[in-house]
Amino acid sequence: RFYEKVQALHQDPKASVDNPLLAFSLIKRLHSDWPNVVYSDEAAENTQVLQAGFKEVEQELPGAEDLDGAARALMRLQDVYALSVKGMANGVFQRAGAGRPPLYSPGRRVSLSADDCFHVGKVAYDTGDYYHSIAWLEEAVSLFRLSYGSWNPEDRSSLEDALDHLAFSYFMAGNISHALSLSREFLHYDPSNRRVTRNVAKYEKLLEMGTAVSAGPLQRPNGTRLQSRDAYEELCQRPRGQPAPELHPHLSCSYETNGNPYLLLQPAKKEMVWIQPYVALYHDFISDDEAETIKGLAGPWLQRSVVASGETQQKAEYRISKSAWLKDTADPVVRALEQRIAAVTGLDLRPPYAEYLQVVNYGLGGHYEPHFDHATSRKSPLYRMKSGNRIATVMIYLSAVEAGGSTAFIYANFSVPVVKNAALFWWNLRRNGDGDGDTLHAGCPVLVGDKWVANKWIHEHGQEFRRPCSADPQD
Repeated sequence: RFYEKVQALHQDPKASVDNPLLAFSLIKRLHSDWPNVVYSDEAAENTQVLQAGFKEVEQELPGAEDLDGAARALMRLQDVYALSVKGMANGVFQRAGAGRPPLYSPGRRVSLSADDCFHVGKVAYDTGDYYHSIAWLEEAVSLFRLSYGSWNPEDRSSLEDALDHLAFSYFMAGNISHALSLSREFLHYDPSNRRVTRNVAKYEKLLEMGTAVSAGPLQRPNGTRLQSRDAYEELCQRPRGQPAPELHPHLSCSYETNGNPYLLLQPAKKEMVWIQPYVALYHDFISDDEAETIKGLAGPWLQRSVVASGETQQKAEYRISKSAWLKDTADPVVRALEQRIAAVTGLDLRPPYAEYLQVVNYGLGGHYEPHFDHATSRKSPLYRMKSGNRIATVMIYLSAVEAGGSTAFIYANFSVPVVKNAALFWWNLRRNGDGDGDTLHAGCPVLVGDKWVANKWIHEHGQEFRRPCSADPQD
């Protein structure tokens, strides 16, 4: 009731103090009305109701895993796009290094609080990743120092917490002298803390003995599975993705009917993106309405995406997305889309020659590190389908993204930005049936936006006369 009264009084913020009646109301409210509401008997009851209401919806709210995952997503964006942590905390997507243009300039800047930065740093700290914890905790300490003495009830951490974690991070990174100075600063605010007092004595002794390791530059942790990290990240950072078109005069655009009556009245708009591997982009492949229908059909069924691991499938940090599978019987739109794919590719999509349509949503920092779509081992679950390996991929972009999210082909050294409603097509296998190593590709992290794609994987069997073997066994 009181909130509605306030809203009614201040529908036009500029007029609040122009009207003497409104001005009087504002002064009176700030002086006496608000305290009367806050300290009334009803307020005590409302607190209980608020807590009871929160309990009712608590199960539907994000959990600790979601929050930690979001923190890891920020660190992933920091790494892949070489972003400055200070810039991110200020709401700017600025690449580290002087004079480099921002990757993205948001219309409305949203900055992070000291407590926000502390949480990101603590997620890294808890996994022993001091490369990331130091950068984020430094920012948290800097922001907490600016606001020291003020307290926000929603915050869980303080300057002391940030100093404590940052000091130990520096100690583990080998910088004893900085760990010591941060611990001494901590004791200035909490002189009775015995643990930190013992740490100070320990650091002083290490420095006196000269056994402290000289602190070199911190090395970013690298997963053993990602050997092509530098090439992958460089491709993701490229603003246009591909080299200049004049360097590749053999690439062209055309209207294609592919000898199919289905395409006579509306030919496919084909852009040749690359020759080896063969990659083509079909513009305006799907309409806005069709894309929204497919997203709506998949939405209720989305689950965390899995990857093949030997003979099983499991979740993995190197693939962060949610996906769902749609049969062609799910909706006439899905059936029409499958007919269109068959017409454009000239391949047989009838069961079991192709998999169901996979719809994937990449949210905050969603990505898929370098991988092959085709199986590289006979033990792969793909071979259980009894229809051979994945001969081709069709990936349809169901949405636009404001920044990031490109599809990067690592060994071929080019990337394709997200083009809404377009379909990307490539052959995974050579004509002799061997996997094409040049198709190693990745889904770059989404920097800003919500990326939706639909994948159609087509298998070898059924394509013998549609994509026949070559006379050259090496082809």
